[in-house]
Amino acid sequence: MLHRDTQVRLNIVCLRQCLRWLLAGICWRTIRFRNDCSWTPRSLMAAALLWAWSDEQTLTERFFVVRKILLCLDKEQQQLATSYQAFIKILRRWTKPLAALLQSVLQQRMQATLTDCWLTAGYLVFAVDGSRLELPRTRSHEQAYSTIRHARRVKNSRYKRRQAKDAKKVNSPQLWLTTMWHIGTGLPWDWRVGPGDSSERVHLREMLTSLPAGALITADGGFMGYEGLQAIIKSGRHVLLRVGANVRLLKQLGYVREWTGTVYLWPDRESKRGNEPLVLRLVVATDGKQPVYLVTNILSRRELSDKQVIALYARRWGIELFYRHLKQTFHRRKLLSREAENAKLEITWSLFGLWAMSLFALVEAMKQGITPAKLSFAKLLLAFRRTMRDYLHPTEKNERLCERLRQAIIDSYKRANKTSRNYPRKKQAKPPGVPQLLTATKTQALRAKQIKPVLRKGLTA
Repeated sequence: MLHRDTQVRLNIVCLRQCLRWLLAGICWRTIRFRNDCSWTPRSLMAAALLWAWSDEQTLTERFFVVRKILLCLDKEQQQLATSYQAFIKILRRWTKPLAALLQSVLQQRMQATLTDCWLTAGYLVFAVDGSRLELPRTRSHEQAYSTIRHARRVKNSRYKRRQAKDAKKVNSPQLWLTTMWHIGTGLPWDWRVGPGDSSERVHLREMLTSLPAGALITADGGFMGYEGLQAIIKSGRHVLLRVGANVRLLKQLGYVREWTGTVYLWPDRESKRGNEPLVLRLVVATDGKQPVYLVTNILSRRELSDKQVIALYARRWGIELFYRHLKQTFHRRKLLSREAENAKLEITWSLFGLWAMSLFALVEAMKQGITPAKLSFAKLLLAFRRTMRDYLHPTEKNERLCERLRQAIIDSYKRANKTSRNYPRKKQAKPPGVPQLLTATKTQALRAKQIKPVLRKGLTA
């Protein structure tokens, strides 16, 4: 007679609860598969997330592991595609609508469950930045993503030799990823993917519609530009940017009532076109080495003080840590897909997988009073992968997925000084210089006075 303990709990139950929580609230009626399709929208989305979480060496092996887990997760799912090619084909067909549903649900879940860290200094703050991801050198990738970069000038023979030596590496196919990252929770909010020479500013404009009204966007000097700032301000959002020597700001223009730090961004081309100057506030931060110049369209210091401006920009550096998690810990520095379209699928579902597991882990960690800054991505990733690997094993005491996630915190001990001649690696690029702060000329002041009545007339018409 078979004696079986009915109280034994398998790790597959923890995975089922996690996916049920992540996918709750999605309206599947908007997506309809054919009647003869073995996949359902829910099973396909769950497979894509598990596919991203898996740590197998190849994408094909990840699929076969995920297929076994799915058949155990849903007993009613008797049949699934046995071919990796069939899985990728249907995933390419339905990723866009599935991603839209999942993104909306995760954004709503963030706002509903992470209320304590939703706002920072009274604002909903997002950081935006871009990074490149390497791709295998295949014909498909080279046709879709290779970019030829020409040097502006050749300085000497040594530069020529180095340029010829690095030409193959420089022109390798790469993906450009621009991410909108929520500062309070440390989770991604939106992203755009393109070739290696894509424009960060264009990606930012495309993501503006996904941001809540009144959000504050902080970024480095690469996003500074009249058209980009004008689009952000007109959309009802706020901005906090770093400026360098390539930016010319005006003071004492007389366009508005001026306070200490009031400056204007008004290029000659825009002033001749009759466009209004952008009114900004200049804040100078000193880190002991060199000053950092910041501008924001929040003019009142009562709403956002200079100290808060500096603190918010300092927290922007968390997006660099996010990219380190994605590339090093999550092993997405170089993608595995050998087809251009499949590479977009891989990075898209990798980001959704990172977002979903981090959100689930953060909710569990905050139940124990753990802040987002203390959560260890490496440990939470290990907890998910252990649960997937031992999905048919009984859960040990205090070793369930939720309990492991509550213990996924960063180390508390201090590292020793690692300064040496090789570490830390010195940055070769020069930091941004001092912006050009010029006093407005009489012609510019007169032109500003002529624009102001026209704008008022248009508003009252």
